[in-house]
Amino acid sequence: MDGKYIALGILIPFVGTSLGSACVYFLKGNKTTGGNAPVIPPDVEKGLTGFAAGVMVAASIWSLLIPAMEESSSLGRLAFLPAVIGFWIGSLFLFALDKLIPHLHLHAEKAEGPRSSFQRTTMMLLAVTIHNIPEGMAVGVVYAGMLTGDVGLSLGAALALSIGIAIQNFPEGAIISMPLHANGQNKHKAFVNGVLSGAVEPVAAVLMLLFAPVFSPLMPYFLSFAAGAMIYVVVEELIPETAEGEHSNWGVLLFAVGFTVMMALDVALG
Repeated sequence: MDGKYIALGILIPFVGTSLGSACVYFLKGNKTTGGNAPVIPPDVEKGLTGFAAGVMVAASIWSLLIPAMEESSSLGRLAFLPAVIGFWIGSLFLFALDKLIPHLHLHAEKAEGPRSSFQRTTMMLLAVTIHNIPEGMAVGVVYAGMLTGDVGLSLGAALALSIGIAIQNFPEGAIISMPLHANGQNKHKAFVNGVLSGAVEPVAAVLMLLFAPVFSPLMPYFLSFAAGAMIYVVVEELIPETAEGEHSNWGVLLFAVGFTVMMALDVALG
């Protein structure tokens, strides 16, 4: 029974991305060729990005950092230490990916990372892939912690994380597939690429599960590692995107919505 729930939990976020990517078939935008013109109204896009950021921050706290420190309670006043170390390693890991992989953020004119001959759409997909790696790791490490019994994580808490990430993956899928269509890809190709951008999540989750028996004693470090990686994405990518262009409060308001939704899910199902 647990195996079925684990498989479901790993796939739920991927389904969220896939459904969001399908919006390219139903939502209309201002199609351009080779430009950066948004295909989603700016306020809507900022709101969706803020919502995703709120979910990721809440998940990092309730599903990852708090369990990591609770598991380290035997260290007394130093119970925070594994969480701090893991958090920093996770942040530096994403920083390294940011520098080593050529990628292009939404609306950015200049690519980040080393020079490459990749097409613009390819680098946009790589940016999303970097973003999705920590989310998949977070899901995998939470289910691994539940299986090993090393941390006080219930199946409900693990499913809450999967559902929360799936909810924030839905708008992300739309935010990816529609700009790809606006940059010249047909709807079918944009949809497929949007789906593939989320495929790294179940892969990362499965890898974490496979190594669960090996890193069982280090579970607090891995939980906080995933948290550090997710917070890096939020601060480096999502929050700046909510502040681009004309000032709007939608990103902040939807951040609060996403944060409280994820917090409520974790407490209610955990």
